[in-house]
Amino acid sequence: MSVSPENILLRLPREQESQVRAIYTELARRGFPEQSQRPHVSVTFAPTMDRRVVGEAAVVLPPLLPARMERVGTVVFGTKSKQTVAWLLEASDELEVAARRVSAMNPDGRGPRWIPHLTMGLRIPKAIVPGYIEALAEATSPHLTSITAQRAAFYQPGLGAELVL
Repeated sequence: MSVSPENILLRLPREQESQVRAIYTELARRGFPEQSQRPHVSVTFAPTMDRRVVGEAAVVLPPLLPARMERVGTVVFGTKSKQTVAWLLEASDELEVAARRVSAMNPDGRGPRWIPHLTMGLRIPKAIVPGYIEALAEATSPHLTSITAQRAAFYQPGLGAELVL
């Protein structure tokens, strides 16, 4: 099994993490693959994050947080046999500019791109994605229209370490 990449990410408040985990639990109860990831919004990732990127993130992201991010849809990432289902989020212009700036600095990244999203299903077999999306809609409260990016962090899964920025 490969090690997950290092991430600059945005963490949710505990109560929202609990809401998302409750949705994961309900989907697993319905027979879908268990989700064990901690809910977050990725800004950029790399096998080993360039420390200049971490430094820039520490300067530009914290002043913009906490930030409300609107849930504007459900998206599917990937074209192979396993796909990712996520909530598409809309951030403030200021947060979007800052996240794109951090992403652009990452030599292993995708340039100045940022698609703010919260992963709701990792490694979902392509054949069951439509059913997963339907069950996700049923399991999600209609009142959960936004999430809060509470704080920025640098996460190093290989070390099991997280630094709040």
